[in-house]
Amino acid sequence: MKRAHLALLALVLCLAALPVFGGSYALRLGTMAGLYAVLALSWTIVGGFAGYPSFATAAFFGFGAYATGILLGLGVPFVVSVALTAVAAFALAGLLGAVLLRLRGHYFAIASLSLVEVFRELVNNATDLTGGGMGLNIPLAAGTGVLQEAIFFFYAMWGLLLLTALMAIVVASSKLGFGLACIRQNETASNMIGLNTTLYKSLAFGLSACSVGAAGGIYAAWVHYIDPSDVFDILYSVKPIVMALIGGLGSPLGALVGAFVYLGLEETVWRNFIQFHSGLLGVLVVMLLLFLPHGMLSFSSVVRLPWRRLKHV
Repeated sequence: MKRAHLALLALVLCLAALPVFGGSYALRLGTMAGLYAVLALSWTIVGGFAGYPSFATAAFFGFGAYATGILLGLGVPFVVSVALTAVAAFALAGLLGAVLLRLRGHYFAIASLSLVEVFRELVNNATDLTGGGMGLNIPLAAGTGVLQEAIFFFYAMWGLLLLTALMAIVVASSKLGFGLACIRQNETASNMIGLNTTLYKSLAFGLSACSVGAAGGIYAAWVHYIDPSDVFDILYSVKPIVMALIGGLGSPLGALVGAFVYLGLEETVWRNFIQFHSGLLGVLVVMLLLFLPHGMLSFSSVVRLPWRRLKHV
């Protein structure tokens, strides 16, 4: 296992001790950090490893939220509901990916973006099952105490983050990861040497949707109420891409660092500049991408550059 992968696991485990030292606000922030990190890591599998700019994250996040919410409403236990949601998201994304991933570049990006609107309209029109535009109330899945519930969902999200990080590391180190890297470099040449690119891309798309769907399910159980405009928000597709770019494209550790840096910027800017926080956050993200085009993980090489020059002198 590479040192970057060990650092990734160590960072996840260290921050999982937050409930021991933090209060309710820290738990809420920690749960959001876990959610953002899951979304960024999941996007990295298809967007970073295979190089396909997917905007379908919001579609599977909303699908997971509604699938888990409906199962919880039927009395299915929380863990079983989230597990069934993850399996359903994997199967659905694998089937859709076999069709959509035949497109490339901008065409794939637009097709994946359209999935969000298709899913949103399906949920809006299935009023008897989803509540339509009125939203869906989710029954309690944890204890009745506020703090106990906050701790429960914090560890649920961080447990999912640990599983997602392990999945990303296994994919990066496996034959699937090598195949995805070949596809990113030259898909036509990969096809010519006999690589089943459709199968590899569909697997990556399914694995990515699997974690995103589970994260949507945990989110739905956490907030107790969802509606289409909330869980199918297009920002759930855009933010993971920005986080991966901030941390370092194609690196699981970079996606995790990018998620934490983005959440820190978002929280700081929102608290201090509430009137124009969206504009200021956008400017900060653009400046980060402008001065660190290879992400935060390239920061150390930039800082050490003068020392390297002195060494050569």
